[in-house]
This record gives sequence, structure tokens and C-alpha cells, in this order.
Amino acid sequence: MSDPANSGGRPGPYPDRPGHPGGPYPNRHPRPEPGTETDTHRWWALAVIATAQLMVVLDATIVNIALPSAQRELGLTNGNRQWVITAYTLAFGGLLLLGGRIADLVGRKRTFVIGLIGFAAASAIGGASTGPEMLFLARALQGAFAALLAPSALSLLTTTFTRGDERAKAFGVFSALAGAGSAIGLLVGGVLTEFLSWRWCLYVNVPIAAIAVIGAYTLLSDRAGTRGTHGAHLDMPGVILGCGGLVALVYGLSEAEIHGWSAPLVLGLLTGGAALLSGFAWWQTRTPGPLLPPHIVRDRNRGGSMLIMCLTTIGLFGAFLFMTYFLQTVLGYSPLRTGLAFLPLTASIVIGSTQISARLLPHVPPRYLIGPGLLLGAAGLYSLTFIDTHSSYPTHILPGTVLLGLGLGLTFMPAIATGTSGVAARDSGVTSATVNTAQQVGGSIGTALLNTIAITTTSTYLAAAKTTGLTPPERTALVNTATVHGFTVALAWASAILIAAAVVAVLVITGASPRTRESTTDTGP
Repeated sequence: MSDPANSGGRPGPYPDRPGHPGGPYPNRHPRPEPGTETDTHRWWALAVIATAQLMVVLDATIVNIALPSAQRELGLTNGNRQWVITAYTLAFGGLLLLGGRIADLVGRKRTFVIGLIGFAAASAIGGASTGPEMLFLARALQGAFAALLAPSALSLLTTTFTRGDERAKAFGVFSALAGAGSAIGLLVGGVLTEFLSWRWCLYVNVPIAAIAVIGAYTLLSDRAGTRGTHGAHLDMPGVILGCGGLVALVYGLSEAEIHGWSAPLVLGLLTGGAALLSGFAWWQTRTPGPLLPPHIVRDRNRGGSMLIMCLTTIGLFGAFLFMTYFLQTVLGYSPLRTGLAFLPLTASIVIGSTQISARLLPHVPPRYLIGPGLLLGAAGLYSLTFIDTHSSYPTHILPGTVLLGLGLGLTFMPAIATGTSGVAARDSGVTSATVNTAQQVGGSIGTALLNTIAITTTSTYLAAAKTTGLTPPERTALVNTATVHGFTVALAWASAILIAAAVVAVLVITGASPRTRESTTDTGP
């Protein structure tokens, strides 16, 4: 579609953005030429969006290292301590689709700000907790507001950067934070817990959110929401079926980690979740205003990218889980030293996303980056299967984590960019929510599936070992050896999952490079 306000007669890159002459607000400032002061503000807007996304991602892991301290102070039991993590992921993963559609209806900037304020308030409540129930409630509230914040952040990025090299650079930064945020959370959690208090792992979100809110009001722009327009409404049956199914699925996966896959509760939750999601898929093809428009996931490039995000996050969460326990319980690292050990992984993800993927994606098809990136990540995970109780960090751990980081950096950026491209602005919120949902479900599957494999393997190893007549030090050494054996088997499975994701990338994602698509659009009829 040609933009009549564009003097060259070429298609305008922002036909539905506020401020564009052809957009819904013609009396506001027109889109500036590249290099002007207002155009530069887009990069400041990226800083605001990235800050909010980092806060959401790192909060999934920042509490992990602080959990032992919180457990001692608040009197959490071994049975209920997992709710500090589960309450967040359950609310976050289960409500993401609803949050994405609310962003489309109400407006992404407004939803973004509400999410920031609510997330900060929930964090303050959590930091001031006087008992387990108060902390669990605060974490659930954090997850609920994160479900508003994350899709609105990604959809703001999608509608702010729409073409060429700028989009690649912006998604490179965003993807680097999405991939490295969990590792950064482990580092920050270690520093805050060791030098301040576990409570600051929650309090730290308050000043970050305050800065982001100020930046959002001064730097972000957005089109109006679709609420009040013809046919725009919230699909309540879809909300009940979709959100209910996701909550049941995520809850079932988290309980599988504790009770095992054959427990009646786990089987009931997983079966019920699958039934609700099947009903959701059927309903979305019947209702005139679907919560998740079917065309979003029917596109092979978007659907394939979302599947890849799910599979990749399985491997990533598995690596974080096992390497954290290995470093602390087997090698005896402190929380701070454990966090520092993940810095090379974080740096590798950032380099892979911003310096490799962001530079190459405008020129090459996405699968040429995603496929090799996943194979590189699989090689990194496989190299970690050779660790033992006497492994050296520089020799046996560092090379694998660097390979994994580079592979994830090559993967996340083109997968997120492809998964959110080619949709109308009115659907960008729910599309972004679907990408985030794929990550959350992948993380839950990875934690439950790989941890179950590790525990089962460790138990089998110990059952087959001769334990009679062992001295206490010998028994401890045997348990450590069995534990590490369980970790390595689970890491091998994680490596295989990344290889399967690479096959999906090569066979399913067939889209051309962004520059080729733009050239076709500009010269087409």
C-alpha cells in the first residue's frame, strides 16, 4: 500500500503509527527523517522497553539464589518453598494471552505503564513479607503484572522498529536481554543476597520500574487501543479456556518436578490443561473476536519460530538449573561466585545477538542463523555432559557455556523477530504474548522434564551402587558422583532437544531475509 504523504511514492514504513501523516493521528508530528532528534528518541524508547523486559526476565531467577535465606527467615518448609518460584511462573505463563489482548484493546503504552506500576508494588509487598503466605501472594501478583508488561513491551518494540537494519539492531538488544536475563538474575541475586539481604532481590525492582515509568511517559508513543471500535471486545470464553488451560498445564509441569509424572494430580492437571487448550483452539476458529486469531500461528514462519522458542528455552532452563546446583552443591561455590560463573554465558548471548545476528539478519534468511545457532548451543550442552566431581571451571565448564551462549544469541534474535513480524498492529500484543507464552511453557517443561530425568537417573545410579561399609566421606563422594551423573544425562537430553529445534528451523522456517522482503514490497504492485 502506497503512502500518499511519502514524497517518493514508496510504501511508508509506519502506516498505522501515531504521528505518521497516514496514520490515525494526522495532526501530530510527522515521522521524522532518520538522524533527526525525534528519530533518535526511538533508541531511548528501546532502552525503556529493554529495561522493563530485563526486569521481568531476571525476576524468574533472581530469587533462586536468595531462596535459602528467605526460607530460614520466614520459616518456609521444604515442601512449600517451591511456591516462591511457581507462584510467579504460574501467574505469568497462564495470563500472558490475556495480557496481550488487553494491550491490543486498551493500548500498549497504557498497559505497559500499568504493568510497571503493578510489578513494582507487588515487589515491594514481597520484600516486606512477614510470612510465607504474603511472599507467595506477592510473587503471584508479580507474575500477573508481568503478564501485562511483557507482551506490551515486545509489541511496542515491534511497532516502533518495523524495517531493515534498525529492526535487526533493536531486536538484537531485546533478544540479548531475553536470553541473558536469567543469567543476570543469578548474578544480581548472588550480589544482593551476599551483601544486603534476600529482600533486596525484590526491592530492587521498585527503582527500576520507577525509572521505566518516567521513560515510558516521556519517550514512548503508541496508537490508540481498539477498545470501542466495531467488533473489538474481550473474548471471555477464550479467556476461560485459554488461560485456564495454560494455568493447568504450567501448574501440572511444576508439580511433576515434585511428585513425578505418574502422580494423579499431575496427570489430572496435564489432561485437563490439554482438554481446555483443545477447546480453546476450537473456539478460536468459531468466535468473531478471538483471543488468539488463528492466522497468527497458522503462518509457518511465525508458528515455527514460536515452537523453536519453546524448545530452546527447555535447553536453556535445564542448563541454568543443573549448572547452578553443580557449582554450589558439588564444587562448593558461594552464591556470588556462582553468579559470576554465568557471566561468560551472558556475554556470549549478548555478542551473538547484537554483534552477529543483528548484523546478519537483514541480509540472510532467518533459518540460516537459527539452525546453526541451535547446533552450536547443542554442542555447548553436550560438552557439559563430560563434567565430573573434580571438573575445573576454566577447562571443563567455561568452553561449553560460551558455545551455548553464542548459539542462543544466534537463535533468540531471529526467532523473536520472525515470530512477531508480518502481523497487523491491532494483533501485535497478542502475537507478542504468544511468543512469551512459548518461552514460559518451555521453561516450565524444561525445569520439570529435565529435573525428573536427573533425579531418576541419580536414584538408579545409587540403587545399583554398593553402599555397605562406606565411610561418611565415601558415601558423600558417591552421592555427589550420582548427582553429577544425573545432571549429565539430563544435559544430554537438553542437547538433543536443541538438535530437534534445529531440524524444525531448517524444515519449517522458509521466510526470506528482511531486506529481500522489503525489496519485494517496495517494487511490487
